Amino acid sequence: MDAFNIEAGKIAPFMAANIDTDVIMPKQFLKGIDRKGLDKGLFFDQRFLLSGEPNPEFVLNKPQWQGAKFLAVGPNFGCGSSREHAVWGLKQLGIRALIGTTFAGIFYDNCQRNGLLVIELDEKSMSELGDKVASGEINDIEIDLPNQNIKLPQNAKINFELDPMRKEALMQGLDAIGSTLQRAEAIKSFEKKHLLDNPWLA
Repeated sequence: MDAFNIEAGKIAPFMAANIDTDVIMPKQFLKGIDRKGLDKGLFFDQRFLLSGEPNPEFVLNKPQWQGAKFLAVGPNFGCGSSREHAVWGLKQLGIRALIGTTFAGIFYDNCQRNGLLVIELDEKSMSELGDKVASGEINDIEIDLPNQNIKLPQNAKINFELDPMRKEALMQGLDAIGSTLQRAEAIKSFEKKHLLDNPWLA
């Protein structure tokens, strides 16, 4: 899993509320036995016309937002089914962080397990950021995870909160198994003591 420390790049607006995982990754892209090609499936019905050509009206196809690394999203992003493919597709397309007010719980956890940073801001801060991104006033940002802030043009900053364990795992590029293995010695010590205290378990 890729570590996340300081990342800079374009931010695109995708501010509609209640974008569900079927919009993010339509069901026809869930058939594969591996994760290949999910970048094509991402927002497929919005990104492409019936002819198969890119939809010029879709935000990520517009020149000013092509290659965006960050998305400013609306409330309750990632609701609906628990498909992890939605997160895999976002990562394959090069999205490194999502910034919004609220996210569906399972989707939020799937992002964490796959190295996709999710930043939750209060409604006022998110509204101001979203408006500036949509208008083109802000096109590039830098996310500083160690210091938990978003750096905007003209030295402006937005601070954000993040669970310390999630932060540490993202900075080290660790999934749930990797985070657990960091505590391997403590786990072994516990097992040894537990068996000594309860020998009938052996």
